[in-house]
Amino acid sequence: MMSTAPDSIDDNGNTFGQPRHNWTRPEAQALYDLPFADLIFQAQGIHRRNFDPNHVETASLLSIKTGGCPEDCGYCSQSAHYDTDIKATRLMDQSAVVETARRARDAGASRFCMAAAWRNPKDKDLDRVCEMVSAVKGLGMETCATLGMLTEDQARRLQQAGLDFYNHNVDTSPEFYGRIITTRTMQDRIDTLGHARKAGLKVCCGGIVGMGEQVGDRLGMLMLLANLTVHPESVPINMWNEVKGVPVNDTAERPDPIALVRLIAVARIMMPKSVVRLSAGRQYMTDELQALCFVAGANSIFIGDVLLTTKNPQTDRDANLLGRLGMTSKLDAAAPAQIAVQAAV
Repeated sequence: MMSTAPDSIDDNGNTFGQPRHNWTRPEAQALYDLPFADLIFQAQGIHRRNFDPNHVETASLLSIKTGGCPEDCGYCSQSAHYDTDIKATRLMDQSAVVETARRARDAGASRFCMAAAWRNPKDKDLDRVCEMVSAVKGLGMETCATLGMLTEDQARRLQQAGLDFYNHNVDTSPEFYGRIITTRTMQDRIDTLGHARKAGLKVCCGGIVGMGEQVGDRLGMLMLLANLTVHPESVPINMWNEVKGVPVNDTAERPDPIALVRLIAVARIMMPKSVVRLSAGRQYMTDELQALCFVAGANSIFIGDVLLTTKNPQTDRDANLLGRLGMTSKLDAAAPAQIAVQAAV
């Protein structure tokens, strides 16, 4: 039996009232270790109380500035520290970004995410990004950006331009973090999340599995997110994509499929009102594995052939899978195969 807390849980781990923010490691581990059927039953029950269990949110992601990043994230193809065959580019023109967003919308994406490989944006670059945000917002889409670290003033400017979400992942547990990144601390990331919150932005924050971390690190990442004062509105779970020339190649180990489903289920239970997104790495997942993740509480995917610099399942495959599962999304009303979001050149 798991312990009782101010926001109490019953013997089955179901939360009552508001989401909890005081999860302990033993509680997280106890959830993860439940018999598989019991864990999925709990996660599905919580999912149904907070979301339509047969609906999947669709988002699209575009690299508006690729490569040349000064950070040394050991998993990243865009780090200037490693020879990954990714060429650094300049910030895209607004017209090209807006046209890509329009194609994404017409293909069924409800949210458009703009990513730039920066440690932190310079004010002159932020001016241009704010113009992009306003233009994409004008298409009737939700807007999201991931630009590195932000100051309070920069976060406020993005919010005033019409930005809905700011993405800034914690990547992994605090304990494993130092083995992956040395140029930016975990506290730097938490500070940026705080600046985004203070500016009135919603937060998209998750991490990566399969870099060589242990199950305890994956649970530590979820605990970090679940114990924030406000849970992230979106929690992307990325499976590491194989990238030439980066240090994580030496430690990477793809998670067992059942272990991944368990992690999704624990995320759903610990953050009951957050959207849990299957993000990078879906090209390695079978249809059956994705279906299990949806049953466990995942309810969002990225659509488009490319995510930043790595592959993603084709949109028609996603539409086919969701159709076979009887799940709805904005893909239902989209014209077939209209989206092919490419990394910027």
